[in-house]
Amino acid sequence: MHSSRIQRSVALGLLMGYLVFCNLRVTEAGPGDYSDVLPDSFPSAPAEPLPSFQQEPDDAYIVKNNPVELRCRATPAAQIYFKCNGDWVNQNDHVTRESLDQITGLVVREVDIEVSRTQVEELFGLDDFWCQCVAWSSAGTTKSRRAYVRIAYLRKNFDQEPLGKEVPLEHEVLLQCRPPEGIPGAEVEWLKNEEPIDPTRDSNFLITIDHNLIIKQARLSDTANYTCLARNIVAKRRSTTATVIVYVNGGWSTWTEWSPCNTRCGRGWQKRTRSCTNPAPLNGGAFCEGQPYQRVTCNTLCPVDGGWTEWAKWSACSRECTHWQQHTARPRTREWGKDCSGLLLQSKNCTDGLCMTNKKLFVEHKIHPLEVTGDVALYAGLVVALSIFLVIMMAVGVVVYRRMCRDFDTDITDSSAALTGGFHPINYKPPRHDNPHLLNASIQPDLTASAGSYRGPMYSLQDSGDKIPMTTSPLLDPLPSLKIKVYNSSTVSSQGLSSGGGLQEGGPIGKAPLGTYPGGGVLSRDGEILNQKNKALGSPQRLHTLPREPGSSASGTFGCLGGRLIIPNTGVSLLVPQGTIPQGKFYEMYLIINKRDNTTLPSEGTQTVLSPVVTCGPTGLLLCHPVVLSVPHCADLVSSDWMVKLKTQAHSQWEEVVTLDEETFSTPCYCQLEPHSCHVLLDQLGTYSLVGESYSSAALKSLQLAIFAPAACSSLEYSLKVYCIEDTPDALKEILELERNQGGYLLEEPKPLLFKDSYHNLRLSIHDIPHSLWKSKLLAKYQEIPFYHIWSGSQRALHCTFNLERHSLASTELTCKICVRQVEGEGQIFQLHTFIQENVTPFNPFPAADSDPCPSIQVGPYAFRIPSSIRYKICSSLDAPTSRGNDWRLLAHNLGFDRYLNYFATKSSPTGVLLDLWEACHHDDADLNSLASALEEMGKSEVLVVMATEGDC
Repeated sequence: MHSSRIQRSVALGLLMGYLVFCNLRVTEAGPGDYSDVLPDSFPSAPAEPLPSFQQEPDDAYIVKNNPVELRCRATPAAQIYFKCNGDWVNQNDHVTRESLDQITGLVVREVDIEVSRTQVEELFGLDDFWCQCVAWSSAGTTKSRRAYVRIAYLRKNFDQEPLGKEVPLEHEVLLQCRPPEGIPGAEVEWLKNEEPIDPTRDSNFLITIDHNLIIKQARLSDTANYTCLARNIVAKRRSTTATVIVYVNGGWSTWTEWSPCNTRCGRGWQKRTRSCTNPAPLNGGAFCEGQPYQRVTCNTLCPVDGGWTEWAKWSACSRECTHWQQHTARPRTREWGKDCSGLLLQSKNCTDGLCMTNKKLFVEHKIHPLEVTGDVALYAGLVVALSIFLVIMMAVGVVVYRRMCRDFDTDITDSSAALTGGFHPINYKPPRHDNPHLLNASIQPDLTASAGSYRGPMYSLQDSGDKIPMTTSPLLDPLPSLKIKVYNSSTVSSQGLSSGGGLQEGGPIGKAPLGTYPGGGVLSRDGEILNQKNKALGSPQRLHTLPREPGSSASGTFGCLGGRLIIPNTGVSLLVPQGTIPQGKFYEMYLIINKRDNTTLPSEGTQTVLSPVVTCGPTGLLLCHPVVLSVPHCADLVSSDWMVKLKTQAHSQWEEVVTLDEETFSTPCYCQLEPHSCHVLLDQLGTYSLVGESYSSAALKSLQLAIFAPAACSSLEYSLKVYCIEDTPDALKEILELERNQGGYLLEEPKPLLFKDSYHNLRLSIHDIPHSLWKSKLLAKYQEIPFYHIWSGSQRALHCTFNLERHSLASTELTCKICVRQVEGEGQIFQLHTFIQENVTPFNPFPAADSDPCPSIQVGPYAFRIPSSIRYKICSSLDAPTSRGNDWRLLAHNLGFDRYLNYFATKSSPTGVLLDLWEACHHDDADLNSLASALEEMGKSEVLVVMATEGDC
């Protein structure tokens, strides 16, 4: 090694000596001797430039758990490394690639790294995670821009969702939308009926910079469902649908010409009309205010017929033994008056027939035509009077004959199939004793077979052709304990045929008030009980086709006096006004709450059931006036976010009857929607239910929360059941009966809960259990009932069970707290303190029902609060319309029944229908003071006098 160093030093010395020698030669020669041979300076290697980045790392977002890749590329670069948050990334985490730039010939170096979600989450502080590239060359270092790495997300809930609106035509509409918070920021798009809105194609739409949608001028075609759609690289969110309804308020057309006067003579009236078609109301627009017609009085000049003047004096007797008399005609004063009829001149014999001319006796010159006419008129009048007298006498005789026969004739009517197929009377004629060939008296007739198979028409109860004389015929002897309902035009009785053959009348039931009998007693005109309903009808058809569970049905027989059917403690009733059933007819009617487990629900899509499914029947009955069906509902009507519909079931299919506030002249019913119940005026009996559809997520459904516990517990395990049911009396009654059969009892009074249409579930949890005595067997922190199960209303017995276990049988006291709330909604808290003991007293939500049970049927005047005399006075005073409007229309306004007056206007007595509706709405708290106050505001003093003297006010 030492020798090599010596050789290297020698070579270096020789090189330096050569360079000095060359430099001396050049100096001696002068500058101009070799100027064209040698350059000014010798070339040297060029200096390496600083690295420049051809690609710098970009900002990136981590989606879910997928790592992101950062890349940078620089030239010329001896090395490239990443630095993240001030720390160098490990060299092993770099992926490096080298290439040669074809143009410059410089080396291009490219580096990649991966950043995971864990690395970003582990960063402490408020700053974002960042990385940058650092490139080296012999000339120095260069740094790239910082690339920020963030975790991408998009919240579920919008900061502000669009709300549905109803706007008039050509008005501006603003739908606001603030998308959910997210990284990166969400892009917003609007959908119209699920189709994207492009403002470049339809200039009527404008999407603002803060994502709001503006409809510049609302058109009818803009009536649609609008949805705000927000999306980023992570997810896509949809807002609740906002329904925009562009309505058109109705406008009156021009008046027609006045019609001719309706009378050709004297005082009459003429009218003109207009229609609400300029424009016609659309999409719920307001109907035109005012009257569609005007009527004014008119006076037409009556025609005056021409008349004769008085007769002049007789002329002197002429040679022909006659004298003459004449008068003149007064002209008519109207061109349509009649001319005078008759002769201008008349003559007669002036010598009483004693004057002879040409030896002939003139008894009479001429028989005047007026004398013949007078005789004919006299005879015709006598004939007409005699004919009228004979007709009157015959009519009186027929009436007297029918009254004499009515006390002895009766109809045998089998009503065993009344609940299934309507009211089907059956008539049976016994044989006459004087004709043994008609029916053998020793053969027992099969009346039950005839009654079960007969499907004939409804016969009049006054039909005397099918009457049975009430005798002791041996035909009735073999029929033991047969119940026969005997009807005639004035009485109804229930006769029992014993094996002994004697007829026995059913007496009254206990000490119930006169005219009100749960068993179905019917009140006659003289106030006596004439019919006691058979409690064990033997018709198999009736028992199989109609599930009449105790407590969920009621039935009774009604006549023209009307009455009321009530299912106690359910809020369901049927009012049959007086005069609804034709005179002389008797209908056996029923009212049933259908179990939802056995019934097809009327709700479709996003609709929800708001009331029980109620059947009133039988169908097909002839009703002279509407009946009033009252059902409870669970819609919270404080806000106007509900669209309520009445549906009916026909042939196992549900059909819409009416949408409230969208009634037309063809609507067959009227619905009075109260805060907790709905009263429906019906012309046809059938199966009905209320359904609702929310306009927005602000719609609220009223629920009840009820907690039950076992009445007896001999083991260590103990359970608490929390029921979530609709806030209607029938739903609570159904749960009470279900738990009573399972051995449970109600711990405390149920609490209300307003459930929002927000697609959020109902969450239940239990807290503050004394762990030294009890423990919960629930593994999770809470339980949930899905939103759709509650909102659809398809399941009535929705509940969650909290299973507990006590450490010892000696622990008989339990205190805890149960919280029930809707996610992002309202809630309730139960503070429970109960004891496990025998003979526990359950909480009774219907205390009044035990002390004073409500009868299921009320018949006749006892079913109504308004006496007949007062009712007649009110109807006669208000039915006739007045020019000031101080009639039944003002009464409807004062009573709050004026939502759709056209329904009452089509009735023969609008006031009577309004009073029937008032009876149904004020059944529980009905006193005449409220009705008297409404009449007092109208200034009907004469009616108030009658109410003060005959009523209760």
